[in-house]
Amino acid sequence: MQGKYLARTLQLDAASCALFFGLFVGATATVAELLGLPRTVVAAGGWICLPAAVLLAVAAARPSKPLLAALVFANAGWVLASVAVWIAWFGQITLLGHVVLIAQALAVELFLTLEWRGMKALGAADARA
Repeated sequence: MQGKYLARTLQLDAASCALFFGLFVGATATVAELLGLPRTVVAAGGWICLPAAVLLAVAAARPSKPLLAALVFANAGWVLASVAVWIAWFGQITLLGHVVLIAQALAVELFLTLEWRGMKALGAADARA
């Protein structure tokens, strides 16, 4: 993955984290009701997205293999946590909640894959330099 595509991927991931932070923290009660999830789960998810957005923005500006590895690991954790939330509250989640949980887990998995490829390409470019 070339540098500009990695940067764009990281920027989009950062923007999605910022959006989720704003929605989940700024409108916790409303989002919780719409998704059928406890408010604490929604708020915690939002607060997790704030430092993630910052780190992703830093990585977009100055990518490094260690930072990308940490972000890939964090995205994998997010996907696993999303599945755990989906299973734990399966019976009370609304239809919209099911759609949102699955869609965002798939989107994060896509970001994870693209960032992993970017990290590998960055490592290969470092080896050639």
